[in-house]
Amino acid sequence: MTDHGPNTRLTHAGRADAWTRGPDMAAGIVNPPVWHASTILFNDLAALDAARKNPDAGLYYGRRGTPTQWALEAALTELEPEAAGTKLYPSGEAAVVAALLTAVKAGDHVLIVDSAYEPTRSFANRFLKPFGVTTTFYPPTADVGPLLQDNTAAILIESPGSLSFEVQDVPAIVAAAQARNVATVMDNTWATPLLFSPIAHGVDFSVQALTKYTGGHSDLMMGSVTTTAKWWGRLKTRSYVLGYCVGPDDAYLALRGLRTLGLRLDRQGASGLTVARWLQGHPEVARVLHPALPDDPGHALFVRDFAGPSGLFAFVLRRGERRHTAALIDHLAHFGIGFSWGGYESLILPVELAGIRTATEASKGGQIVRLSIGLEDPVDLIADLAAGLDRYAAQFGEEQP
Repeated sequence: MTDHGPNTRLTHAGRADAWTRGPDMAAGIVNPPVWHASTILFNDLAALDAARKNPDAGLYYGRRGTPTQWALEAALTELEPEAAGTKLYPSGEAAVVAALLTAVKAGDHVLIVDSAYEPTRSFANRFLKPFGVTTTFYPPTADVGPLLQDNTAAILIESPGSLSFEVQDVPAIVAAAQARNVATVMDNTWATPLLFSPIAHGVDFSVQALTKYTGGHSDLMMGSVTTTAKWWGRLKTRSYVLGYCVGPDDAYLALRGLRTLGLRLDRQGASGLTVARWLQGHPEVARVLHPALPDDPGHALFVRDFAGPSGLFAFVLRRGERRHTAALIDHLAHFGIGFSWGGYESLILPVELAGIRTATEASKGGQIVRLSIGLEDPVDLIADLAAGLDRYAAQFGEEQP
């Protein structure tokens, strides 16, 4: 289906031909049933022995998956046509971990972008380091070439960063990595393969937190790694040895969310831009951190590489401290206060970069507030934020920002 549009692929990817690995396995059903299984029974010893020789050929053991998980894996692989396969994980961070542990060994060195998801940084410092893998955190705009060491095994990319939204030059990083036979891992949760395909840009491991836009309804935890033929066998083996698997109920929810991903991304991206442009003109806002805006430092790279924006961005307040943000955040009608993003409902979150940045300046010049724009009408979201910013400004009396 590589010659079809993204929404056509979303509709048909991972349908029955992808998950029916045996004859008459619920043939004709549009969506795969939720197959619950741990033990799989075999008719005789010959059948058991045949399955042991090729456990990926059909039902073998629950941890190897059932048609419910296979359908989601097949669909995600079809979204990146150059990929060889996809594995599923119980969270986005578990997916990052699996990709890195596939690419590195004791004694290796890893480059991780300074704007990476905070738990990824924690994994490097608390897990990789004690096992003899060293990490260098690099600025999102850095030339990684001079940072590569003789024992560098992997570079972790996240673009845009999910708190400060710097855009990385992925093709340049990939070129530097390939010249030194270094693996590249990209956390692509912000864009999904619909807005940016890491595999098409030469990245080795395309990682998503399916918890976010793919699930789309704030009710599941899951991650995925899609990779190339070069790495596919090792990723499967490492994932199985590490004991990774996901439940069929969550896989079914993720697959259902995937079918409407294109529609939701279009709406949330467009609404997000509408809100971002409005915020640019507000006197209490010093700066909007959104790569689709023309004055953003990463805009040129964004326009070159991305098909469009998603609905996650942030803005920086001109004055005040964290305690002042309560007046803005606490009484909003349409924005929930919480972690994660990508669901159908809008969220707001104050962001603190201090303590989770070592290679770049933590401060953006004021309090940072992150927004995840949902499916509400943008006019209502703007009215809600306008009232909140009025409450925020009222704390400072007649003082001008």
